[in-house]
Amino acid sequence: MWDHWLDACRRMVEAQSALFAAEPTIAGRTVYDGRGEGGDDTLVIDRQAEDIVFAELERLHAEGESFTAISEERGTVELGDGSDPRRVVIDPIDGSLNARRTIPAHSLSIAVASGSSMGDIEFAYVYDFGPREEFKAARGRGAQLNGSELHAAGPGYGLEVVGLEAAKPERIVPMLSELEGKAYRIRSVGSIAITLCWVAAGRLDGMLTARACRSVDAAGAQLIAREAGAVVEFDGSQDGTASLGLDARYHLTAALDSEMLNDLRGAQARAEPSPTPS
Repeated sequence: MWDHWLDACRRMVEAQSALFAAEPTIAGRTVYDGRGEGGDDTLVIDRQAEDIVFAELERLHAEGESFTAISEERGTVELGDGSDPRRVVIDPIDGSLNARRTIPAHSLSIAVASGSSMGDIEFAYVYDFGPREEFKAARGRGAQLNGSELHAAGPGYGLEVVGLEAAKPERIVPMLSELEGKAYRIRSVGSIAITLCWVAAGRLDGMLTARACRSVDAAGAQLIAREAGAVVEFDGSQDGTASLGLDARYHLTAALDSEMLNDLRGAQARAEPSPTPS
């Protein structure tokens, strides 16, 4: 039932790949264009990437799909009469700083939900433009990487490698001190979606964010991680009630199993205080 969505996501990737190839320089990608609805300064390339996504969403709407789109730049956009509870959560470029600096670790993230919370997400797609890896999942049907079944299983050494996102120095120092003696190595990719997918693939034993993230950062990848067998928490909860709204903020933690997740909780608690629910 998700074939037409998958086809649309792949067309987005093809067009975005051409966009990045057409502007390969740091200077060319460092041109700003106001502020997006998610609150960050917006690059011209961000808006161009989002335009590509919305062209495909509008095509799906013309073919009969009805949904509310939630995107980092445009905010909430109705593609229908507003009566359908379906949500499509979009991050056209997750890892915008990487994309701007031509670091090959940024992704397209798409999540399709039947309602307004993380637990309602039914289909997820994340494409990593660096190694050209396609991660996808459908709820209750598992996750795949480039067409092969994905399992959240590492070598079994505990927290050998941990991903850390939102890695501003002043935020991560307290967390790193808490991880001393618990984690062997730290990796910071610069894209929450990619880092979560690496947990899903068993490349990382766990991950955590040093500041509260948004729904667009994690919506697609959290389903991929869960379907692969990983444990994912938003503000310490695994119940799936975290909002998909663009104004929602939450601290994100994930691991290959509950024991490793528990070891990460202490470090997560050293991050900034959890945001007050809106």
